[in-house]
Amino acid sequence: MKLLRVGPAGAERPALLDQDGTLRDLSGLITDVNGAVLADDAVLSRVRDAAASGGLPALDGEGLRIGPPVGGIGKIVGIGLNYFGHAAEIGAEPPAEPILFLKAPDTVVGPDDTVLIPRGSVKTDWEAELGVVIGGTARYLDSAEQGLAHVAGYVLVNDVSEREFQIERGGTWDKGKNCETFTPLGPWLVTADEIPDPQVLDVRLWVNGEQQQDGSTADQIFPVGEVVRYLSRFMTLHPGDVIVTGTPAGVAMGRPDPKPYLRAGDVVELEIEGLGRQRQEFKDA
Repeated sequence: MKLLRVGPAGAERPALLDQDGTLRDLSGLITDVNGAVLADDAVLSRVRDAAASGGLPALDGEGLRIGPPVGGIGKIVGIGLNYFGHAAEIGAEPPAEPILFLKAPDTVVGPDDTVLIPRGSVKTDWEAELGVVIGGTARYLDSAEQGLAHVAGYVLVNDVSEREFQIERGGTWDKGKNCETFTPLGPWLVTADEIPDPQVLDVRLWVNGEQQQDGSTADQIFPVGEVVRYLSRFMTLHPGDVIVTGTPAGVAMGRPDPKPYLRAGDVVELEIEGLGRQRQEFKDA
């Protein structure tokens, strides 16, 4: 299924995109697309049955904002330098273990919402990424297979990053990852049954119509199942938590000087095979 949330920011309602591309209202079945729903197989089965029956009311998508497809996110965990190509382009050795950072849930916006360049920023960068949404509580998992079994679905993410804040200002990466609007999410949460192998997905991004990233999740150093297993050894993952699994080569930081960092007026578009497409205009905060 393709689950999403539509409407004004802070007042989104749950919806489903059916096989014919028709937007369907889920508010008669569930109040939101969140961890509680994603952890409840009975509720998800009712949604599937209602979608198959054709009885869900259609929504007019004209002018309707698409919000982030998951509400009530508890935490967002980022994985740094998780593509061989990206590590190579910035001259870094592939890490022996996953590099972790946290993004605050209040950085999340819809897939086509405006993204704000922080005041004083000169190194705002793009990162097209596969997002993983947890569907079952994960603690001390023993295998990558168990990790995949705890995934509810997948989303497209732009892990917007300010490289000076992240790398040159001391402290942790978090200060370059948590500026407002820095986590566009969506348009859909695609349930895991529709993505049997998350390691064969094409990841692409364009800036002002010029392609910058053209990668594949096959290039990930730590695949999805292993990332979930690994994280579960250090923290409890709860339904509705989101893992942002790293970006392929092609970011501004990896380009020769002068690096083409984002400026107000730039338009970023990105897509992952099967997970839809985003479009953001960047403006000054």
